[in-house]
Amino acid sequence: MTTVAELSHVHRFASATEPGRPPLLLLHGTGGDENDLLPLGHAIAPGAALLSPRGKVLEGGAPRFFRRLAEGVFDEEDVRRRAHELADFVRDAREVYRLDAPIAVGFSNGANIAAAVLQLRPEILAGAVLLRAMTPLKEASHADLAGKPVIILSGAMDPIAPAEDAARLAAMLKAAGASVDHRVLPAGHGLTEADVNTMRAWLDQR
Repeated sequence: MTTVAELSHVHRFASATEPGRPPLLLLHGTGGDENDLLPLGHAIAPGAALLSPRGKVLEGGAPRFFRRLAEGVFDEEDVRRRAHELADFVRDAREVYRLDAPIAVGFSNGANIAAAVLQLRPEILAGAVLLRAMTPLKEASHADLAGKPVIILSGAMDPIAPAEDAARLAAMLKAAGASVDHRVLPAGHGLTEADVNTMRAWLDQR
């Protein structure tokens, strides 16, 4: 594991041990940090390079990737600013660590910023795994997402990120040309073994 102080986000990096696997960009949920999703990354893509930044926004001391005005109500101006900031970090980290474009694996707030990066800076990501995502931007972007693979995993009993909202996000990404697989699992907001198995199988096809 390596941390490079010159980059804009505090982060962890794990080098690839299996050539040919796309790197993963791991994006934590509210209150997480750069360590949270590393075990998940190793579980779903053994041997892949892992890049895991910490969100730069604090909400009551809890790290996030962008501000919200209330539960489920996002500060869209901040979403846009932070998405570009994160995209710049990934661009710089790719140069430092000599990485191909990563597949984002984001949970909750991390999934939402990943979706925003897809819409605003599509060249930064090779695809995305969006776990318990919501629509981060009300207005569809004009990004060309042709050929970008995306899987969205919602929880049928999720009180925070309703599957209906994720379905709107799926429709927006499809309209921009992405290849989107939206699945609703028998789960709440937390991740389950079914999530892990689904992600692993999906990533094995990349």
